[in-house]
Amino acid sequence: MTPQLVDDLKRDEGLRLDAYRDTRGVWTIGYGHAGVAPGTTWTLDEADAQLAVDIAATAAELDERLPWWRGLDDVRQDVLCEMAFNLGVEGLLGFTGALRRIRAGDYAMASAQMLLSAWAGQVGARARRLAAMMKTGARAPGGASPETSRLKSQP
Repeated sequence: MTPQLVDDLKRDEGLRLDAYRDTRGVWTIGYGHAGVAPGTTWTLDEADAQLAVDIAATAAELDERLPWWRGLDDVRQDVLCEMAFNLGVEGLLGFTGALRRIRAGDYAMASAQMLLSAWAGQVGARARRLAAMMKTGARAPGGASPETSRLKSQP
């Protein structure tokens, strides 16, 4: 994984310092940290600290569930970690065709399969950026959208 993963997740997840219900109705705070009590409020330092913990937990679960992922180059590891962070590892495991292609080194086809998913339709530019990174193994530029780049404190 690269040091840019933290910045990518901050940009793509957005930040809310007051607990809110996500699209599935789960109470969430910080950079997409789910499962908090309603009414929870954090500081920026608390959100940053929890993000580091959440990235480590995601990587550890990937180590357990997809032990081959550490053999990928750092950029492609970032792609899988970010997808798992966004979807949950279980959600990432639903990308069976793409994962099979990634493991085989067929990154162009894996990228195409990522873009054909319902997830790609839901996250738009994020999916396009991650698919490009998967295809090329190079960090893709990507500006944050207005709704994910600003501090969110409103539910």
